[in-house]
Amino acid sequence: MTVTTPKPEKPWQPSQIQNLTTLGPIFGAALISFSLVSVTALKGKLAYFVVFFLAFLILSFIQKSLRMGLPAGKDALLSGFAALGITLTMIPIISIVGTVYMRGRKGLHWGLFTHDMSMTTPNDPISSGGLLHSLLGTLIIVGCSLVISFPIGILTALYLTEIKGRFQRPIKFLVQAMSGVPSIVAGLFILSSIVYPITKQYSGFMGALALSILMIPTIARTSEEVLNLIPNELREAGVALGATQWRAVVMVVVPAAKSGLVTAIILGVARIVGETAPLLLLTGGGDSTNLNPFKGSMGSLPFYVWKAFLVGGTEESLTRAWAGLFVLLMWVLLLFAGARYLSSRKVK
Repeated sequence: MTVTTPKPEKPWQPSQIQNLTTLGPIFGAALISFSLVSVTALKGKLAYFVVFFLAFLILSFIQKSLRMGLPAGKDALLSGFAALGITLTMIPIISIVGTVYMRGRKGLHWGLFTHDMSMTTPNDPISSGGLLHSLLGTLIIVGCSLVISFPIGILTALYLTEIKGRFQRPIKFLVQAMSGVPSIVAGLFILSSIVYPITKQYSGFMGALALSILMIPTIARTSEEVLNLIPNELREAGVALGATQWRAVVMVVVPAAKSGLVTAIILGVARIVGETAPLLLLTGGGDSTNLNPFKGSMGSLPFYVWKAFLVGGTEESLTRAWAGLFVLLMWVLLLFAGARYLSSRKVK
């Protein structure tokens, strides 16, 4: 005799019929939008979208209210507005990425990452030259800026969260004020205080100094928020075991906030990787590969894009600019995606 185990019911999950009925407002809204746009003076894709959205909200509200009551209808309205917000957020991002890719796809080839522009002008054929010097220059400049900004930003955050001395409020105010400093101001400050009176030459390191002014507040503020999330019980447990305050911070607090601190660094890099104004003033934007950040002009992706657009006038130069802009855009998006992934990880 076989015993059959009854399959548990899941009343919270909608049935197939209920799933099909939810498509009613979608088809109804599509029919209404096409009908109204056809017989009225409304024209264009925007008219279709607006009419479709309003009709969908009204039909969803009526359907949910009749089936499940007025509260369900209100929930449908709120869900519709939330979906609208997500759509309006994604449309510009998709539009920007799509436009940049479509205009620069002809310039995307393997040689773009293996050659520089030392023997090529922006108006030469797309198959010649590349942005190797810009990629390496950007990595070197950002790396130097990170070496300067990382310890200053982390130590500032530790002072604001762990020590909380008499200078806590003025330092916090200065960090917040520095977050709003325009990049051109940072570039002019380094230009007038170091380049003109001391070095008297362009270099990648001068650009890194200017970018550090922009990067430090981002790392400091993000790290401060992360450290504030660490429970005080962990600090107290470390001190109770006989550790000094700084030993408890180094051995307990910092490891607990490791993923958040890495996120702060990534956000700091993403903050400066696309900055153009300081690099235009300080790096010189060379067309050949230069691996020495302390001597000679150094290229960068923002400078490469700016120069290609500046020359302009030809399809080749504009295609180079769009291709470089696409590479820069993908770099920034990957950095933000990495920061998002690390911030969502649970501390082990």
